[in-house]
Amino acid sequence: MPTSPSQQGTPLVLVSGSGRSGTSSLAGALKRLGLHVPQPEVQASETNPRGFYEPQWVIDFHKRHLKELALFNIDSRPAAVDIVARHVETGVPTGELHEWLSGQLAEHDRAGDQIVVKDPHAFWFAQVWEVVSAELGADLRWLTALRHPAEVVGSRDIAYLSSQSDDLRLTKETSNVAGWVHAALLTEQAGRGSKRSFVRYVDLLADWRAALTPVQQQLELDLNTDLSAPPGEREHHPVDDFIEPSMRKSQLTWDDVRTPDWLRDMAEEVWQLLGVLTTTPHDADTLARLDRIHDDYRSRYADAVALTFDHTKAESTLAAREARDAQRATVQQLRRDLEQARRQSPQGQAPAVGGREAAAILRRAVVRRVTRRG
Repeated sequence: MPTSPSQQGTPLVLVSGSGRSGTSSLAGALKRLGLHVPQPEVQASETNPRGFYEPQWVIDFHKRHLKELALFNIDSRPAAVDIVARHVETGVPTGELHEWLSGQLAEHDRAGDQIVVKDPHAFWFAQVWEVVSAELGADLRWLTALRHPAEVVGSRDIAYLSSQSDDLRLTKETSNVAGWVHAALLTEQAGRGSKRSFVRYVDLLADWRAALTPVQQQLELDLNTDLSAPPGEREHHPVDDFIEPSMRKSQLTWDDVRTPDWLRDMAEEVWQLLGVLTTTPHDADTLARLDRIHDDYRSRYADAVALTFDHTKAESTLAAREARDAQRATVQQLRRDLEQARRQSPQGQAPAVGGREAAAILRRAVVRRVTRRG
């Protein structure tokens, strides 16, 4: 029988995990199982016609702050953690989330209400979610979707990079695998000390009832169906029409991804260890091993940055030089356009170059410059 929700406060399930790992499928299933997705939701698209089940405000909130910090969703840089931490210290993200979440809880604070918020960016602001949830009396619970890194990395980029040079493929795919490792480690850390659960995407598609049974128990959720009912006694449920094996369109392996052997082996071990957490979410030995891998990742990343110092410095110098040249060319073109406008003005009259005309001259100069560079 379903487990009754905790009396600590309104259950708030935060669905996170690397993009294209099955987070939408998890959130969509939980919505059909009785949990509430804050409205309005991000609309379905051609890339995800079944829907995202993401609150629009939450997506905008995370993306806006990450953009301000020049961070990516699966940013591979260890320094990104400190960048976010310093930003959080300003109190701005906390204040914004507090205002939004308090409104959501005010609408859904009745007995039995449960909220699900899905956003693959959430792990970056785990501290903010923890603090705000505690302040408002919500019972925060983490749910992480797991999908093999080769499938996550390859599902979109392999097709795009297939016609590119080997050097470009190696660079891009190495960066993506490193980003997956970093995001996976940070997401796992985010849920320590809280109720949490992990579910493999492939298991969810194969038998959603079996995959969500431990999730229901570990997160103490009250669902609108009995997941333990034997096959012959199951009633048809809306999730049956939502989740099906055909949703797994990418079934790539490491043979399809170009990346250094050490990074592939690290990503594979992280994947295997996270699989252990599907049954024992707080297994001490597994967490200790993940911490050692995290230390190793930071060390190897520092070595890679040091090794590529000359390359990075040269690229930065060239980019700055190109920007200066572009600015100089734009200014010169503006001067030519203004001089032409003066020559064309009626003799004896001061040229009326300003307002819309000046903006048009600037726009033409920039367009010509961009066109030449392209």
